[in-house]
Amino acid sequence: MPHAHHDMQTIGTALEKVVANSLRRAPAGDGPLLAWPFACGSAVAERTRALEFADGILRIGVADVGWRRELQALAPRYVAQINRYTSEGVTRIEFVVLGSK
Repeated sequence: MPHAHHDMQTIGTALEKVVANSLRRAPAGDGPLLAWPFACGSAVAERTRALEFADGILRIGVADVGWRRELQALAPRYVAQINRYTSEGVTRIEFVVLGSK
């Protein structure tokens, strides 16, 4: 059913526009933090925390080194996604191991 796929694409684009518009109105420096869950997807968002954004570097807290290694490999893709959503220009993402309590 080639038709159904097209509808999903349209919904995806519409959602992206809404997200992008609201993120562009976010206070300076908050855009990348707010965009993180959209860039990485909900499964990753649940296990990570956007900590801060400064000087083009977005810092993301992760639970352990395994997660950091895995996400580091995907970082360029996340950077590209976030930059589609915000105008703030993320140059790289740093993953910080928060450690277990």
